[in-house]
Amino acid sequence: MAADFRREVWHFETREAGRVLNPLNYPIFIFFLTFFLMWFAAWLGGRISQRIHGLEEEVRPDYGTVLAATLTLLGLIIGFSFSMATSRYDLRKHYEEEEANAIGTEYVRADLLPEPDRTQVRSLLRQYTDLRIQFYNARTWDDRAQLIQTRGKVQDELWAAVSKPAMAQPTPVIALAVAGMNDVINSQGYTQAAWWNRIPVGAWCLMFGIALFCNVMLGFGSRKIDGRVLMVLPLVVAVSFFLIADIDSPRGGVIRVHPQNLESLAASLGE
Repeated sequence: MAADFRREVWHFETREAGRVLNPLNYPIFIFFLTFFLMWFAAWLGGRISQRIHGLEEEVRPDYGTVLAATLTLLGLIIGFSFSMATSRYDLRKHYEEEEANAIGTEYVRADLLPEPDRTQVRSLLRQYTDLRIQFYNARTWDDRAQLIQTRGKVQDELWAAVSKPAMAQPTPVIALAVAGMNDVINSQGYTQAAWWNRIPVGAWCLMFGIALFCNVMLGFGSRKIDGRVLMVLPLVVAVSFFLIADIDSPRGGVIRVHPQNLESLAASLGE
């Protein structure tokens, strides 16, 4: 049953790796796209205002109030999305630490296994740790697909290495080693789930829609079209979207989870 589940997960991950790359994985693309779209929206609003001869002076105070309220709503949504992105980033860091702890604990529990299973498990755990470090550092989809395939094989070998002596001698001591190996495999699944947990596309669409509307209102309320002034809000929004996309993207951003706990563990296991 567990083998069938891992096989299904492997097929799903492989399909994910072969899909067309998500634009949200490229924060710099989000920055330029957002900036030009927002600036064009502000310019368009100014052009519309000129065509209908702008706002009347007695209407401007009320219009300013509506514009301020709309910008406040945009700020709240951006802040909420930033909070979502940082919580997901912290979750990825947490599971990297949990994964390193699970592997380290199982490496110690390998002493409970008889030879030659003890040596085999420790050798496989060192190999598995290196694969997990490569998972965090992988940048191309080809490398990721290869890692997924290799990781699945090593996990099967690890489980076989602890399950065989457990079935031959079903003692509580060996059961601790089996439970530890189960934690190692589960921690990888939790890590993968955290990497898939991204800000919903619907939330991005809502932010883009409100930001575009705010820039149109800004341009519409201006007395004359000044490209330098109309560039301020699009630039601020583009930087905000860039930061959110950067933190939310596990691989494509500048801010990424560094596997420092796994690297420290690999160094200690190699001693």
